This record gives sequence, C-alpha cells and structure tokens, in this order.
Amino acid sequence: MKTLNQFDTLLIDEFEEDQYHLPRHSHTYYEIIYIMKGNGIHQLNKNLLPYQAGDLFVLSTDDEHYFDIKKTTRFFFIKFTDTYFNSNKKLSCDEFLLNTPENFMRDKYLKENVLKLNTTCTSILKNTIDNIRAYNSIANISTSPIVFYQILSIFGLIKESLQQQNIKITGSGIDNDQIISYIHQNIYKPKLVQIKTIAEHFNISHSYFGTYFKRNFSISYRDYTNKLRTQLIEKRILNKQLSMKQIAFEFGFTDESHLSNYFKKQRSLKPSSVKKL
Repeated sequence: MKTLNQFDTLLIDEFEEDQYHLPRHSHTYYEIIYIMKGNGIHQLNKNLLPYQAGDLFVLSTDDEHYFDIKKTTRFFFIKFTDTYFNSNKKLSCDEFLLNTPENFMRDKYLKENVLKLNTTCTSILKNTIDNIRAYNSIANISTSPIVFYQILSIFGLIKESLQQQNIKITGSGIDNDQIISYIHQNIYKPKLVQIKTIAEHFNISHSYFGTYFKRNFSISYRDYTNKLRTQLIEKRILNKQLSMKQIAFEFGFTDESHLSNYFKKQRSLKPSSVKKL
C-alpha cells in the first residue's frame, strides 16, 4: 500500500485484501476509490455504505473512512494533493476552474449514498480506470496530461450521474448577486476583498476569478472595487461628518497620507479639493 509523500502530487495504488489494513482514518490528501472486485461496507464519516465491484467513492480531507470487507476486495486508489489540479490549471476547462475538483469532492450527497451510474457510464468508468492503470506502468503520471484528462473525465461521470438524478452539486451555480453583496459588505476590509480571499469564499479557482468576474460584470474586478471604494470615500468627504483620519481607518488605510494618495490616483483629485466642490 502506497502513501503520498512530500514530493508526490499524484499517486496510484492498487491492492487486494480480505481485511482492511488501516483503522478508521483521515488523510491530508484527496482520494478517488474504485472497487474492482469484492463487496462489504464502506464506513464513510457516520454513514454505512454497502459497496460492490464497479462502485466509486471520492474522499476529501474532511472525511474519515474504513472498509469492512465481506468478500475479498481489490481496491484502486487515485490519491492526489491540493496542488495537483492547481499545477495543471492550464489544462482545465472553465467548468473545473469554477468548481474545483477538491470542492466537488466535498459534496454531501457523495458521503451519504453510493453513486448510481447507468450501464454506459459504468462501462466508461471501468475503461477510464483501465487507462490510468495502463499508463501508470509506463510513465510519470503526476505530470501526464493524458492521466489528468482521464481523472477529469471521472468527475464528469459523477456530475452527469447526479444531474440525471436531479441532485444539485454543492458549489455549482454561483449567485452573482451574492458576489456583489459580499464585495459591498467587505469593501471596508482590504484583506477580505483580495482575489485570493473572495475566490476561496465562493469556491472559484484563484487564477480564474478575474476572468469570471470580467465575463459576468463587463468590468475588471480591480476596477470595480476601486470604483466602489472611491465613490464611498467621496460620499464620506462630502458629508463632512468624519475626519480624514476616521475615513482612512474605516477603509483600512494605514493613515491619511495613504488614503490621500489612493484617492488622488483614482480621481486625479486631492480629497481636500472634493470638500470645495
């Protein structure tokens, strides 16, 4: 049985057992588990899921599991770290940049039910696993585009199966109104509106968020936040209820000078000039 080390981003492990070699446990990496033969009970979190040949399970770093083997079982594990998909982001389609596989693997339904695949998808899944097994014996799989696309196709099969059952996938269907609401609520806290933070909040790839925002709002994320922040600062100045020091503090600037330089850059106008308008 193989485990990922600090140098691995992807690892294939295949073995057969009459009794599972590990107690109930969790991981710091993600796992796709395919049952090649055998049957038993998969104890996944607090759920007891009967398994048999052809079944597929996905585990995130949030999960704990154990296999209670009833009949000799052959397992096929695809193990990867959270950097595997990120390092291959140039190969990903928009769908998986928007809803990352890591987030997809946390879908609650997949922890409470055995995935139901139709005959066609079951056959495709078996062929996909065979393809990965074959490639694993001849090449470095962690950097292989072929293996990467094979793994993505497994997520495609899972998504199709859930859609056929009218089951909503966690993390999909992002509400653009919620994104705007989040920005307006947190515009006063610079760290909370950084792309990395907001992308993580909405489970969108960091590298894709800017593209997604521009496509949906016809303005770059940076321009939108700068315009909003500047408009709000100008309103504060015109209301004459707060000092420049108070306004700087409210919007997370280090001091009045920092605020003044920012405002001048955005409006080509000093804050003091606004007071005279």
